[in-house]
Amino acid sequence: MKQSKSLYLFVLPGLLMYLLFFVYPTINGLVLSFTNWEGISPDWKWVGLDNYKKMITNDVIFHTAILNNLKFMFCVVLFQTAFSLILALLLLKNSKANIFLRALYFFPTIISSISVAFIWSFVLNPNVGALNVILGKVGMENLAMNWLGNPSLAMYSIAFVQIWAHTGQMLVIFVAGLQSIPGELYEAVYLDGATRWQAFKNVTWPMVAPAATIVVAYTTIQSFKAFDLIFAMTGGGPMNSTEILSTYIYHTAFQNSEFGYAATQSMAFMAIIALITFIQFKLLKGNRAA
Repeated sequence: MKQSKSLYLFVLPGLLMYLLFFVYPTINGLVLSFTNWEGISPDWKWVGLDNYKKMITNDVIFHTAILNNLKFMFCVVLFQTAFSLILALLLLKNSKANIFLRALYFFPTIISSISVAFIWSFVLNPNVGALNVILGKVGMENLAMNWLGNPSLAMYSIAFVQIWAHTGQMLVIFVAGLQSIPGELYEAVYLDGATRWQAFKNVTWPMVAPAATIVVAYTTIQSFKAFDLIFAMTGGGPMNSTEILSTYIYHTAFQNSEFGYAATQSMAFMAIIALITFIQFKLLKGNRAA
């Protein structure tokens, strides 16, 4: 590129799109976060750090949304990563049955989140939902509950739906990582008398760690951006028990007409995702080095 300046022209379209659709909105949002703009008037008033002070010290729902987001993230990252890795180990061989099952598990990923939300809202309906009906048919009606109407259960119910919808997507990433491991490594450890667990611990996991890094980072971001699923299933209720940062920002901006304050929340939202992703990369990088 130093010898031929014209090669920079190939970078220009992507750079322009990045500046237009990411850098400019981010800077604009940062500026708005210091205002009281209500989303309609061409004029607004500078309020300095008042929005940030309110968000940190006085906004109880914002604090609840952060805790809900962390709870949702923990459940989704832990179980989705574990289930997808287990399924990848079970379906590793390229047999016809395994290829069919991989496609079957991947299928929910291509369904829109709104469709998934409506399907599972019907399944989890306390009166006519398939889950409670099945529990009643098998004599376990005492386990039938209002899965989305109970504040203590609603977030975990949505987390289950998120895991169901995207485990197949992470499965494909793990299968690709596992299939890249040389078979000679397994032959060597088994000749040394290693058990299956020792082979997994000393060969499989260190070699699949790069894929695990991608899965964990992507799943984390995915869990923070599960706006459409949560909004369609509960709208953030009941009693703010499923309110996450993205849904709360929407409510602040479009229901309360506080676009300046919503921009403040968005800045915090972006910083939290960046911090958590950075920490995860550091931890997983250290794990690979070990």
